[in-house]
Parts: sequence; structure tokens; C-alpha cells
Amino acid sequence: MMPLIVQRLRDAAAAIQDERVSMRAMAQAHGPDANATLLLLLTMPCLLPVPGVGTVLGLVIAALAVAMWRGHCAPRLPWRVANLELPPHWAQRVLVGLASAYALAGRHARARLSHLAISGRRSITALAVGLMAAIIVMPIPFGNLLPAVALVFISLGLVFRDGVVVVLGLLMSGVALVATTGLLLLAWVWGSEWILG
Repeated sequence: MMPLIVQRLRDAAAAIQDERVSMRAMAQAHGPDANATLLLLLTMPCLLPVPGVGTVLGLVIAALAVAMWRGHCAPRLPWRVANLELPPHWAQRVLVGLASAYALAGRHARARLSHLAISGRRSITALAVGLMAAIIVMPIPFGNLLPAVALVFISLGLVFRDGVVVVLGLLMSGVALVATTGLLLLAWVWGSEWILG
């Protein structure tokens, strides 16, 4: 299954010319909208320094986290997100990045501790996804990186039913949460001093 997805994504990246590419087209190249695969698709553009993408996709990731928390199937891409277009070079990077993530994970990940690789009703995984989505939405310079990496680990762990990779993603979520909280506290202290001074 994974080699087929890897090849499909690489072929889609190679077929991109000079036109902008919509999220709908990338979703069609990626495959069915299962929770884990859709989460990975939405997360990859958040790793790139494209203005506004993190805010829009972060809101959709938050909606996906709510669906996971309630035990629902993955929602379809909203119209606004489906029509969100990336420049051709960024779209190629997203598709190649997805292919590389699947290829790398396919060599190392395997079904183990599968009881930890769940995204069902009221799971800690769904909670972590929601928290990371909230951080991604915040307008913090380069603030998307840590939560997006955490979500990549979580989604790959869910795809491969690898509880170890999911736990790594949860640990990375903790690091992202601590780092963001520290940054916000620091900004608040500096802002208070500047206003009072």
C-alpha cells in the first residue's frame, strides 16, 4: 500500500507545471480522506513559511480533532480549504514531503503497541491534535514548526498502527506546548514592561 502512495505522490509532484495547485488536487493525489492521512495532508503545508496557510489549515485540523474526539469519521475538506491554492514550487514540496514521510516511515514503522495508536472517542491523541492546531493558528513567527512536526509523527503512527511513533508525537506535542507557553509568557512580560515603561 505505502509504495503505491509514495509513487502516486511523486508522480503528482512531477506533473506540476507553472500553475497553482489546490488542496483538493493534492487530496485527490493523496487518496481517501481517512483521519490519519487527512491529518498528514493538512499538516505538511504548515511546515512551510507560507503566510496565512497555517491559520486556515490550523482551523481545519482543529475541526478534525473535534471529529476524532467525538469518534466521528474524517470530515471532508471545507470548500474554502479545498480551493486554497499553493504556488507550484510549494505544492511540489508538500507532495514530495508527503512521499518522503511515507517512504521513511514505511522502512521503520510497524504495527506495535497498536492500542496506543488510536484516535477514537475522547482519546489523548485527539486532545493533542486539538492543542497543536490551536498553536498553529496563533500568529507566532516560526511557531508552526514544532506542533506540525508533532502532528506528522502522530499521523504516521496512526497510519502504520505504530504506538511508539504516536507516543513520540505526543512527547513532541508536550515540547511544543511548553515552548509556546514560555514564548507567550516572555512576550507578555516584555509587553508589560514596555507599556508600563
